[in-house]
Amino acid sequence: MSKLTKQQQAEAYWATCAEQPAGAVCPVRTTLNVLGGKWKLLILSYLLAGPQRYGELRRLMPEVTEKMLIQELRELEADAIVERIVYQQVPPKVEYQLTEYGRQVQPMFTELIRWGQSYRDRNRKLEEAA
Repeated sequence: MSKLTKQQQAEAYWATCAEQPAGAVCPVRTTLNVLGGKWKLLILSYLLAGPQRYGELRRLMPEVTEKMLIQELRELEADAIVERIVYQQVPPKVEYQLTEYGRQVQPMFTELIRWGQSYRDRNRKLEEAA
């Protein structure tokens, strides 16, 4: 039996409630349940460029442990954001790619990148002024 993701746990809990707790079914909470975490957004940013093998993701993110990368990929797969493709060959080959639903994060990433660049520019200007 596989471990439930945060969103699956929340949905299971809400299904048992006679009345929804105030603010429980909130789009922001759902987004954080599915995409939140230290590494998920970074994983998704690399998968936006196209399918990646596990080893490629490890090289792109040397600061993440193997255990954490595997856990995050499994959660994204369980939430149908990422799909794992296993090729029956020797040596075994596994690729991860965004599902059609997962690709819907592209506009959000465009905005996150723009905001991040603006924030870095702001900090540079503050440092130069000091």
